[in-house]
Amino acid sequence: MKCTLKRTGEILVAEVELANTYFTRLKGLMFRKHLAAGNGLLLDPCPQIHTCFMRFDIDAVFVDKNGTVLYVKENMKPWRFGRFVRGSRRTLELAGGTLKGRVREGDELVFN
Repeated sequence: MKCTLKRTGEILVAEVELANTYFTRLKGLMFRKHLAAGNGLLLDPCPQIHTCFMRFDIDAVFVDKNGTVLYVKENMKPWRFGRFVRGSRRTLELAGGTLKGRVREGDELVFN
């Protein structure tokens, strides 16, 4: 699956891995050495994240059930706890520094 920013038509992530079971969400990106450029992890459902046991910074985009961006956190360091995002259905995690301000609240992401 890929992720496109509807406002610009830009492909943000060419390869989105889906984590939609208890165990895949629990594991998330923990213990991985890195996340390759162009790859991301979509946690569903997920209104809050942490970066415990992670080895690299991440960018996180929280979206509602329609794909509308509710909150963006760039360059989240390892061993941090993110805020609870009310209304968030999914969270897209990317390698830190991927977004560079391109995604903002109110944007729409399309997953297909």
